[in-house]
Amino acid sequence: MLKNFQGNCWLLLGTVLLSCNEKKSTMNDQTGITPPIVEKIAKELTIHGDTRIDNYYWMNNREDPKVLAWLNAENAYLDTIMSPEKKQREHLFDEMKSRIKETDMSVPYLKNGYYYYIRYENGKEYPVYCRKKGSLEEAEQIILNVNELAAGHAYCHVGGINVSPDTKLLAYGIDTVSRRRYTIHIKNLETGELLTDVIHETTAGSTWASDNKTLFYTRKDTITLRADRIMRHALGTADDKEVYHETDETFNVNVNKTKSGKYIVISSESTLSSESRIIDAAKPNDAFRIFQPREKNILYEIDHRDDKFYIVTNWDALNFRMMESPLDKTSRQNWKELIPNRSDVLLEHLEVFKDYLVLGERKNGLTQIRVINSKTQEDKYLPFAEPTYTASVGNNPEMDSKELRYNYTSMITPSSVYDYNLETGKSELKRQQEVLGGYDPKDYTTERLFATAADGTKIPISIVYKKSFEKNGKSPLLLYGYGSYGHSMDDSFNSNMLSLLDRGFAFAIAHIRGGQEMGRQWYEDGKMFKKKNTFTDFIACGDYLIHQHYTDTAHLYAMGGSAGGLLMGAIINMRPELFHGVVAQVPFVDVVTTMLDESIPLTTGEFDEWGNPKNKDAYDYMKSYSPYDNVAHKAYPALLVTTGLHDSQVQYWEPAKWVAKLRDMKTDHELLLLHTDMSAGHGGASGRFSALKEIALEYAFLLKLEK
Repeated sequence: MLKNFQGNCWLLLGTVLLSCNEKKSTMNDQTGITPPIVEKIAKELTIHGDTRIDNYYWMNNREDPKVLAWLNAENAYLDTIMSPEKKQREHLFDEMKSRIKETDMSVPYLKNGYYYYIRYENGKEYPVYCRKKGSLEEAEQIILNVNELAAGHAYCHVGGINVSPDTKLLAYGIDTVSRRRYTIHIKNLETGELLTDVIHETTAGSTWASDNKTLFYTRKDTITLRADRIMRHALGTADDKEVYHETDETFNVNVNKTKSGKYIVISSESTLSSESRIIDAAKPNDAFRIFQPREKNILYEIDHRDDKFYIVTNWDALNFRMMESPLDKTSRQNWKELIPNRSDVLLEHLEVFKDYLVLGERKNGLTQIRVINSKTQEDKYLPFAEPTYTASVGNNPEMDSKELRYNYTSMITPSSVYDYNLETGKSELKRQQEVLGGYDPKDYTTERLFATAADGTKIPISIVYKKSFEKNGKSPLLLYGYGSYGHSMDDSFNSNMLSLLDRGFAFAIAHIRGGQEMGRQWYEDGKMFKKKNTFTDFIACGDYLIHQHYTDTAHLYAMGGSAGGLLMGAIINMRPELFHGVVAQVPFVDVVTTMLDESIPLTTGEFDEWGNPKNKDAYDYMKSYSPYDNVAHKAYPALLVTTGLHDSQVQYWEPAKWVAKLRDMKTDHELLLLHTDMSAGHGGASGRFSALKEIALEYAFLLKLEK
């Protein structure tokens, strides 16, 4: 389709795609290859008496042949620029794949008389869901082979795996487009046949009532993709009943079941408020009753055991506390405190057992698991020895179990699954991720560091490197960050990262504000009108690593995705000279325009995260850091930007427009590359090996800059 990479204009089948009169894009010094030059069509966007000019607004149409042609042109340009690295990309892919145990399986867990597990077959991209009845010595039953479902599809994702209480039926959701619009199917596990029931426009998840024939699920709005309705489906019928419609556009809904299986729960959630509705799971046709009416700035989650509900809430508790209530009196005036709010401990998770309560907590930026004996009230914390790590409660579906399954990992310890005996206090390693090729954790070092932000706040940094790494101020270092939605970027092992570590890189995670690593206030101090703390924290981490001689500006690289891609866009506007290269994965960079468009998925539910730009104060603050709005005539670091055509969370046109504007305005001769996956969305390729090709591209880009 593309005629010549060195011509002044690019033509698409006789239709002029790019104007010869446009400003000629910057040539790369090393290659002399002219990147695609895209048409500029000025559009005025006016609000609050302020007008912004968006020359690339016309890209907001994934059906437009001009848009598709330009995205393909950028892909072709990237392939040409990266052609000298073709063999290295292939080698990186093969290297990362070679570390993966292709024939593998998860640790089985017991639920309702069956042991369930997932296994992978040699050379296959997708999981096989299996179970064995009563004992692991029994014959295997394959309940779902995703490899078969994926046949003929460029993308395939299955979610919401859900077996009925009588163990005879399986509900699951499938998406073959990558827009996160799932279709639910139901399979008879006794005969292997699919029922005629097919449910469209869902989130994939579903919940069975106790009668084994009623299924509750969440339906999505077809335009905004907001999860806004809970439906009730009776097997064999087509007339599903709406049981709840969430009319507040800042809320999303989901439906699940308490661990006891006694109650079905509808949860309505926004950033700062939540509300639950419940019914007896044995009475699916009953009307749902409100557990506790929603109130501004009050979040809560519930579970059930015996004659009580347990509630984790931030009501008068910044870092959350645990409460209990009677079954018939659930409004908050009837809640009784069990675990108080603590200024230095964030309560993140509650797991209910018959005789124990297990809490997932966070202190000083590190995760903790706390076990409480409900009879004696004795409590203990599981011990973890490494300076930086992640421990989390795993899959524990059985209330009566005496075993707590938990997960443990660090930047040098492969993902590990343990069973902890709640009575004896002993842990047993059930499985540790096997890294093929002779990985030895003793060859690597992990540290926990603290940078000082502009306001004096100490920002944690986790770092890993090979012991041969030299702190001479000239070694390459990749700094990763996110810093939004209260999502903590916890340390974990990544076998793919060995491909950089073994080539002399260090890898660091900046635990910046906007996450929740250091408690709920850490999140509050990195959103809305404090959002810039996220960016300056990351910059402070980069400066610190340079001052401590881990690296320098000629070898410091940054990476972040989605809201972390916003971070990437902001930091290269603020301190472009600090970084030699940046990888921005599916970046959220056109903040103002997106947040003004309530038809775009996720927008309305995020006003409490970013602000509502229909309010002038929020508009002004947002505009002051929005990466797309702040692109300027100046030098930028080398940049690789990735996106997916079908992305439902960050629409492809945000990174596409950003790249086009950078091409037009930047004054440097550094690489600027855009890669669009034309068959995937926010999470990239769906197969376990296909995804490695994207990582290989990112690593090859970084290694190219190190030459």
